[in-house]
Amino acid sequence: MVLGVYLTFRVLDYADLTVDGSFTMGGAIAAVIIFSGGNPWLATLAAICGGLLAGTITGLLHTVFKITPLLSGILTMTGLYSVNLRILGRANVPLLRADTVITRFNSWLPTDSIYGASLLGLIIVVLAVVALYLFLKTEVGLVLQATGDNEQMIRAQGVNTNHMKLLGLALSNGMVACSGALVAQNQQFADAGMGIGMIVAGLASVIIGEAIFGKRTLLQHIIAVVCGSVVYRAVLALVLRLGLAPTDFKLLTALIVVVALASPQVKGWLGKGKNNRKGETLDA
Repeated sequence: MVLGVYLTFRVLDYADLTVDGSFTMGGAIAAVIIFSGGNPWLATLAAICGGLLAGTITGLLHTVFKITPLLSGILTMTGLYSVNLRILGRANVPLLRADTVITRFNSWLPTDSIYGASLLGLIIVVLAVVALYLFLKTEVGLVLQATGDNEQMIRAQGVNTNHMKLLGLALSNGMVACSGALVAQNQQFADAGMGIGMIVAGLASVIIGEAIFGKRTLLQHIIAVVCGSVVYRAVLALVLRLGLAPTDFKLLTALIVVVALASPQVKGWLGKGKNNRKGETLDA
C-alpha cells in the first residue's frame, strides 16, 4: 500500500485520496470471489484490476474534466464507498476456513509454519520493490518522474502529461487494491470500513521512512518508505502495549504526519530566530 502512496505522493507529486476507497475495493473483490469458491490468486488479480479502474476514474476526472487533484480523489473515494457496499452485499464477508493465497502458500511449505503469512508478505514486498524500481528506470518511468518534478518542462518536450498522470494513478491504486486483497485474506474478512485512514497511514509511512532512512537514490528512497511502514506499525504496536486505546490510532497517525510535515517550517523559524540573535549580538 505504501508503495502506491509513494508513487502518487512523491513520484507524481499528486495528492490522491482514492486510496481509502481502492484499498477497500481490493479487499471486497477478493473476499467475495474467494467466499464464492473462486481461485484466491485470480481473486487477487481481479482486485488489482479493480484498483486500476478506480485510479483511472480519478485520473479522468482530473485530466479530462479538469477537476482538481484533491477533489477528484474525494469524489472517487466517496463513490467507491457505495460501490464497495454493492460488491460486498453485506456488512462484511468472512473468510474463515476459506482457501486464500496464504493457505495455498502454506501448503507449499515443507512443514506447517505460523510464519507463512509473514514470509509470503516479505516475498511480495521484495517483488514489488524490485518491479517498481525497474519500472521507474525505464523510459516511461523516467517520463513519469519528470512529470512529477516539472510538468511544464516535460510538456514542452512533447510529452502528454495527462497520459502519465493516468498511468501513475492507475498503477498506484492497483498496488493499493492488491494490498487490500492481501490484508482481507490475512485477517480473514473484508468490510466496508477497512480502508478508512489508509491514505494518512501511507503518508505517515513515507514521511517516517524518508526522515529515518534518507532518500539519496531512487532505490534507497523506495526501500526507505517500505521500512517506514514497518516502523510505523511497530510504533502503533508499542503504544498499544503502553495502554493507548485502538480507537486513538487514527489521531496518533494524524499527529505523526502533522509533526513530520510541520518540522521543516519549525526548523526554519528556529534557524531564523538564531540568526537574528547572532545579528543582535554582533551589533552590540
